[in-house]
Amino acid sequence: MSVSFSNFPAPFPATGKNIHTVTSDRFVLYGGSATICQSFCGLKLWLLDRLNLKHCSKKHGLSESKIIKNQDKLDSHLKTSSSNDGRDSEGVSTLSVPNGATGELARRKIFPALFALYYSGFLPENVGIVGYSRKNLTDEDLRSIIASTLTCRIDHRENCGDKIDAFLSRTCYLNGGYDNREGMLKLSALMEHIEGGFEANRIFYLSVPQEALLDVASTLAICAQTQKGWNRIIIEKPFGFDALSSHWLTKALLSKFQEKQLYRIDHLLGRNLIENLTVLRFSNLIFEPLWSRTYIRSIQVILSEEMGVQSGRYFDGYGIIRDIVHSHILQTIALLAMEPPISLNGEDIRNEKVKVLRLIRRLEPSNVILGQYKATFDDKVDVKLNSLTPTYFAAVLYIDNARWDGVPFLIKAGMGLIKHRVEIRIQFRHVPGNIYHDRFGHNINLATNELILRDVPDEAILVRVNNKVPGLGLQLDASELNLLYKDKYNAEVPDSYEHLLLDVIDGDNHLFMRSDELTAAWNILNPVLQEIDKNNIAPELYELGGRGPVGAYYLWAKHGVQWTED
Repeated sequence: MSVSFSNFPAPFPATGKNIHTVTSDRFVLYGGSATICQSFCGLKLWLLDRLNLKHCSKKHGLSESKIIKNQDKLDSHLKTSSSNDGRDSEGVSTLSVPNGATGELARRKIFPALFALYYSGFLPENVGIVGYSRKNLTDEDLRSIIASTLTCRIDHRENCGDKIDAFLSRTCYLNGGYDNREGMLKLSALMEHIEGGFEANRIFYLSVPQEALLDVASTLAICAQTQKGWNRIIIEKPFGFDALSSHWLTKALLSKFQEKQLYRIDHLLGRNLIENLTVLRFSNLIFEPLWSRTYIRSIQVILSEEMGVQSGRYFDGYGIIRDIVHSHILQTIALLAMEPPISLNGEDIRNEKVKVLRLIRRLEPSNVILGQYKATFDDKVDVKLNSLTPTYFAAVLYIDNARWDGVPFLIKAGMGLIKHRVEIRIQFRHVPGNIYHDRFGHNINLATNELILRDVPDEAILVRVNNKVPGLGLQLDASELNLLYKDKYNAEVPDSYEHLLLDVIDGDNHLFMRSDELTAAWNILNPVLQEIDKNNIAPELYELGGRGPVGAYYLWAKHGVQWTED
């Protein structure tokens, strides 16, 4: 999938001929970024009203449409963006997805995310979207495919139907080719027509198979980058297969692009829970003084899925370590454990994350439990997994610095488990010399204070504290102080793709892995991956819909941590 916005809302010229472009199936979006950043184009927003805008048509790929006003929201976004010194929010994008414009990722995630941004005023109103695949479709065919996936939030119902129609009218379709170079040249020519000679920025979304990534990226770098603005490249995980392959992949990409152009996207990092980690830590005096080995006993990072959702072709060979642990889990730990950055600038945050990742001990196989769910063809899940592809990963990590020395970070990530759960549990130490020790019964662990940051099933922040049960006598109970988001905030939480795509447009890269972070993360996992590749570690089988391998319980106990299910 490809998306591009021109800096000025130039008219979309009729090409006079059909342009069939781009080899791998992908999706392209065009539009004017004058509405995205004042500082970049230097023009007043009122110019939009004086330009004769055109958009995609079935015949030429481009046709006329009126401008839809949403100026107040855009003005607000511009003021916010321009006030953030660390953000470069001018610009435009080109995105690319292997399943193409008609694929599941584009249909279920990318198009709805783009529409949500468009409806909320974060995309230019004259934005254009061009869908690519190798199927023989028309503009109307593509619009019909994506129309059913576009919805307005409960707090954004005004003119919903009109906005959907306007968004779809900005969408057209081009049949992709098989020659990368020819396709990219045609794509670039089409973008130049749409941009009308004005300054332009482009974003390329490269969600292509690993084996095709370098060819597509190299051709793109030579043939499709604009010389009149910035170019940003979004790359979908996994980012290599191991430390060595990732090294060569990164080296090849950096020979074509600058580091600041690369955005390695992991949709799980766009969740509100992840963004809230640094807010909780650094804006609340109650937490920051406690955030060290002095008061924290252990930290658990848990991600469990009810059913396996990855296709066999993709997941088999990569497994849960390369797909989820390498990026999402280790990035979560880095944000939890890093030192305070000097600012909210993306590079300042990345600098602190990479310091933590480099201080994590290389993972030893003795501190790892692998599992694989047992499924039959009667189960509605993918069973095309080889004997060593892990669908479950439990491990204990240690960070060798003054803040976290001796504190176990326990990871549990699995598919096909009893419930869908995503949360972080921060368990504090026992009260020294607790005078109420005898009142807690035989299990003192039940009296441990905890901070629980929950994303699924219901997003919440919970603090477990001890209190007296009302009545005569002295009976203690552990209760939870609960901030449940759905009760507190009457608004739908944006999808993670909305968050991350807007970050790319704004130039905010703190939730995207930098090359040195990538290397540090692979170095942590490489010993285990090497043992798996040598067939020295076999996953423990567990029942589909169960609690996972029994060995994980013993691993937690080995490090003095009680397994927590609820």
